[in-house]
Order: sequence, then structure tokens, then C-alpha cells
Amino acid sequence: MPSPPGVDAALALVELDQLSGRFVKAMKYANHRDALLPFAAAMAGSVAWRPDAVTWVPTTRGRKRRRGYDQAELLALAVARELGSPARGLLRRVDSGSQTRRSRHERLHGVHLAAAGPSPRRVLVVDDVMTTGSSLSSAAIALRAAGASEVGAVVIAVNL
Repeated sequence: MPSPPGVDAALALVELDQLSGRFVKAMKYANHRDALLPFAAAMAGSVAWRPDAVTWVPTTRGRKRRRGYDQAELLALAVARELGSPARGLLRRVDSGSQTRRSRHERLHGVHLAAAGPSPRRVLVVDDVMTTGSSLSSAAIALRAAGASEVGAVVIAVNL
């Protein structure tokens, strides 16, 4: 899988298909956390380096409020625990729009992230699905502007 601009290495456990899509949707929209720990363990197992911090691509405030949680944050916390690295909320959304149901063009220009403060040198960004890579790229750009020199990413699935 090619890494999005600004990301040194991006990894995905699987290609998005009916089965993986069902798990991701259940985790995101129905609070089914049963797959969270196995996914996090596999994600951490695919990372060959130890980051100084693990962070996530934050969901919108509205979605977090409606769901009561941010699935990427939960994944990042579990991945960090597996890796023995701290989990830190290093990113904040500048936009309020969701990527769901956006066209490829809209996705490429839709997510704007900013650093929430200074960044450690080596950061791993966790998200659930990568479609265009724009969210991960925006995360990497923001983290590098805040001091990161190495940014990796891991997702459950890639939607090719």
C-alpha cells in the first residue's frame, strides 16, 4: 500500500471488504467493541518500530457526542498499550465535516487537522479505514509542523 504524502510508512491489516466492513461499521456506529482488542493487537504487531507516542485521527465533535466515543481514539489507546508507548491526543480537527459518503475528490480536500501542541519526534497515527489517505496526510503535515520527524500510520482496512 503506498503511503500518503507526509507519512513515512502506512500499514493496513486488510483490504476493506464485506466482512471487515461489517466489523468496522459495528465498531463505529453500534458501539461493538468486541473486535477492538484483536484489531489493536494485530495493528501493533504490524508496526516494526517503537513510536514516542501513538495518536489518532479524531472524529468530528458531533459524531463523538452522538456515539459517546471516538473509535479511532479507542483503537489508538489499545495499540499504544500493546506497543508500550504513550497514547496522546496530538491532533485536533479544524473542519467539522465527516468523510463518510463524500466523493473521492471531496475526501482529498475535506479533512483539515492541526497539532494540539508540540509533537514528539516519532509518532504513529491510528485510524480505522484509509480511502484516499487525505486524513493521514493531513495528520502527518500537522505533526511535522509541530516537531515530528517520523510519522507512521496503521489502519484496520484500506478501501482501494
